[in-house]
Amino acid sequence: MNMQNTMTINDHLAVINYDPEVEMFRGEFVGLNGGADFYAASIGELHEEGARSLHTFLDVCRTRNIEPCR
Repeated sequence: MNMQNTMTINDHLAVINYDPEVEMFRGEFVGLNGGADFYAASIGELHEEGARSLHTFLDVCRTRNIEPCR
């Protein structure tokens, strides 16, 4: 059985995987019009880094008048 690990950050879904090359967790938001990914060493840090990444992505979209979600 293949299960994806996910978390919701500020109402946006992110898929979480472990990246053995850097020995960190990698999160990537789904349903956005561009890439917004983040890395962290712990679950708590994933929430913080994810929120920071999402905030930056949404700010750029707002500045460029781009719809952030597909």
